[in-house]
Amino acid sequence: MTPGIMTPGIMTPGIMTPGITTHGTGMDGIAWNILGQTYVPLQRSEASMSWHATFPPGTFVPPHAHATQDEFVYVLTGTLEADLVGDTGVDTQVAGPGDLIRLPMHGAHGLFNRSGATVTCLFWVAPTGQLWDLFTAIDGVPDPAEIVRLAALHDVDFLPPSAS
Repeated sequence: MTPGIMTPGIMTPGIMTPGITTHGTGMDGIAWNILGQTYVPLQRSEASMSWHATFPPGTFVPPHAHATQDEFVYVLTGTLEADLVGDTGVDTQVAGPGDLIRLPMHGAHGLFNRSGATVTCLFWVAPTGQLWDLFTAIDGVPDPAEIVRLAALHDVDFLPPSAS
C-alpha cells in the first residue's frame, strides 16, 4: 500500500485518518442507491461525512430537515435546484457547477434535478450523526413510506407532500 493513499477497508468510523480516497472507489467499495441517485461515501468521522452523488434527470430528494446536521452540496456538473422551505413558502434557488448550497440544520429543503441532464455533486454534513446508518438502511428501498419511517428514526424528518 502506498503511504497516504486510502484503500477500501482502511477508514475507521469515528476517526478520520489522513490520506486520499481514490477517485471512483469510495469507502469500502460502497455505493448506495438512494431514491434513484447513486451516493458513494468518501469520508466518515464523528465530525463530518462526505459523499459523491449522481442525480439522473428527474430524480430528487423530497423536502426534509436534519435535526442535528448542517448540510452542504457543491455542484460539480449540471444544474441542481434547491427548494428552501420557510414560513412564507418555498424559495427555489438554482445551483450550477462551482456553486455551494448551504443547508443549515432544522431548515427544510428539497433537492431536484429538473434539468434533463445528469447532475454530479459533492455532499457533506457536520456532524455525521446517524446519516451513515440511515443511508445503509434505505439503500435500494423502493417504498417512499418506508424511507420516511426509517429517516425519522435517524434524525431526518421528511415533510408531508404539498397539497398543490
